[in-house]
Formats: sequence, C-alpha cells, structure tokens
Amino acid sequence: DGRRVHVIERDLTQPDRIVGELLQPGGYLKLVELGLEDCVEDIDAQRVLGYALFKDGRNTKLSYPLGKFQADVSGRSFHNGRFIQRMREKAATLPNVKLEQGTVTSLLEEKGTIIGVQYKTKDGEELRAYAPLTIVCDGCFSNLRRSLCNPKVDVPSCFVGLVLENCELPFSNHGHVILADPSPILFYPISSTEVRCLVDVPGKKVPSVANGEMANHLKTVVAQQVPPELRDAFIAAVDKGNIRTMPNRSMPADPHPTPGALLMGDAFNMRHPLTGGGMTVALSDIVVLRDLLRPLHNLHDAASLTSYLESFYTLRKPVASTINTLAGALYKVFSASPDEARKEMRQACFDYLSLGGVFSTGPVALLSGLNPRPLSLVLHFFAVAIYGVGRLLLPFPSFQRMWIGARLIWSASGIIFPIIKAEGVRQMFFPATVPA
Repeated sequence: DGRRVHVIERDLTQPDRIVGELLQPGGYLKLVELGLEDCVEDIDAQRVLGYALFKDGRNTKLSYPLGKFQADVSGRSFHNGRFIQRMREKAATLPNVKLEQGTVTSLLEEKGTIIGVQYKTKDGEELRAYAPLTIVCDGCFSNLRRSLCNPKVDVPSCFVGLVLENCELPFSNHGHVILADPSPILFYPISSTEVRCLVDVPGKKVPSVANGEMANHLKTVVAQQVPPELRDAFIAAVDKGNIRTMPNRSMPADPHPTPGALLMGDAFNMRHPLTGGGMTVALSDIVVLRDLLRPLHNLHDAASLTSYLESFYTLRKPVASTINTLAGALYKVFSASPDEARKEMRQACFDYLSLGGVFSTGPVALLSGLNPRPLSLVLHFFAVAIYGVGRLLLPFPSFQRMWIGARLIWSASGIIFPIIKAEGVRQMFFPATVPA
C-alpha cells in the first residue's frame, strides 16, 4: 500500500526451528491473497494433501477437500527457516521497507499511547524508532505483550523433534498422526529427503537429552509405537543424536486495545501445534489487518484508529477460534487416558473419521482452514460423542455401558466448553452482535 515500514528483527540469519513447518491449505490461500505464494517455491517444499491416522495397527487416510480449488492449492511443508528467509528477501525488495537487525527492549509510551520502540542494534547501540502504529509480533516468548494483553499461557506438553532421512512415509504427501500412548506422534515431510518427527511428551518436563535419558525413552517407549516402515529410520535418527525439544504453549487471545500498538502472531494467540494451525491463523490475521488498514490514509489519530481496529478481534474469530478450538480439543481426545469414557471417545473419534464421506471431509475442512465455521466444529465434535454413545448402547444397553456413555458426553463437554469460553462465545457464534 506504499506505507513506510521499519522491520526490527532480533536475528536476520536463517532460523533453525522445529515448529512452523506445516502450512495448511487455508494458510496457502492466505499466502496467495497476500501475493506471497512464491515464498514456498525453490525451498524444496512438499505438497501436503491430507492426513493419515494410525491407531492399534489400523490406519485411515483423510484427504483435504481440494476439489473446487486450483491445482496448486494444497498444504505445504518445509524447513521453517527457508520459508522465513524467502519472505524477508521479498520484503527487502520493496523500496518503502527497511529491514534491520536489532533487539527491541521496550515500547515507547506517551500519555497512554504507544509512539514507537526502543531497541539495541547488533553493534549494541541504543536507538529509538517512532511510528503511528507499532505491530508487536515477538513470538511465543514475547517480552512486550504484557502491557498489550492479559497473557494466560498454558504448557500442556512438549514436542521432541527429530529428522528422519531417506525414508518413505506410508502415505506420500500426507501428514501422519500416530495415536500413541500417552500422546500423539507426528510425521510429515519437510524436504524431498527429510521427514520431521515430533513426539509429544505430556507435562512441562521432558527426559534429559544430555544424559541419554531422552534417547533411551525414545528407543524403549516410543519406537515400538512407530509404524514398522519408519522404525529403522526413527532409531537411526535417535542414534544420530540431533534431538530437539520445544514446549507446546497455548494462550487465548485476550487483548487490551492500546492506542498506537497491535499484537500479532504467537505473541498474541497460541494453540497446541498438534494440528499445524499456527501459520494459518497468523496469515489469516494479516489478511484481516491488511484489509482494515487499506482504506486508511492517515494512521496518526491513535484513539480513533484503536476503536476502528477493535473490529480486528471479531473479524479474525471464525478462522482463529475454529483452528484454536480444534487444536485444543483434538489434543485432549487423541491423548491416552486410563478413564474408560475417554478411551471410548478416542476410539469413537478414530472410527468416525474412518467412516469417510462427510464424516472425514467435514472435520478435515475445519482443520485445514478451508471451512472456518465454529458451529460446524461443535456439531462434528458432539456427533463423535453421540456416535461413541450409540456404539456403547447397541445392540443391548447395560447399566455399565449407559454409565460410560453418560460420562463420555460429560467428558466431551468438559473438553470443548472451556476452550469455547476462553475463545469467547459471543465472538465465535454471534460476531454480528459485537459492537466493534
């Protein structure tokens, strides 16, 4: 739009991370809207056409409903750092964009309005930069968000990351989700020769990598639950020793609208990365913000800009709340539990998705960001629960089975309703009633 933009990044070298490697088809469509689709070219990105679910020796393939889209539309998986560098290169070609390496130490405030930032250059020089609008997106470890939102960060689990080399996935061009004990294991390609494996470990603590506990855990507990076709490559990756860990954070968006500043990305809102929805939500947010800012020629009236941008929080909800709720709910359903009702829910979910037709395309369209409808999500979630209860009661209901069925419905409600409450019932289901 021709505005001058000053981008201050902590480190402009290529990042090496174990997250942000899967872009859902809905996120790819947002890249296209932003004119950035070439950023997934020339980085050996792999097309992703759906998911394969594995449980107790059985598997089922869930394809994205891509029939009505152009041939290039699909998910993409890649090395996160290569994708980031492509976007930086593209930004650097614009004459009105200044990219600078520096660490922002604080937001500059004057009479309750953010007027810019104080930052330290890579040479250690303290500088200030001023702008009518400061967009804060300093990631999941954000130091700057405290004054802009009410951060309630939850860490349900950690991911242990490995790279498997030169192995064939059972279903090519698909993400693989193994419903293991105690929680899921993911596999997806990140280049033509590499497969990312992420092992979910519940809780905030993981076995130590340094003293060999982690390698032992992966070989003795996890390896036997990995599909046989991938087991040798998995053990070879553990032996190679490049084991990375990452806490999985979740944080509902709870902003304090602040004149002169806006939070974006993981600094603003996080969800469990099981469903690979983070980049899709972030890109969707960028499109919403771009469309809101486009008609504005002057950003200097901070108070009226803030009240105008409050609509951002409602307009982002269909995509963000659908993907956030699904990520939180699926993580809980897919994790093993000694509770009989939770076991039934987990099995019912696998069998429901295995039915095919609308029973698989509906949930997959939600997960992929292609159909961001919160009501559809709630209907499918309770359809799984009712399907589970129906199987318990047929052919002959016993008191014990009826009791498990009642607990299954109660358990399902206990999973989804707290997530919906955190997302905001009104914004999710009745956005037209929100004043902004």
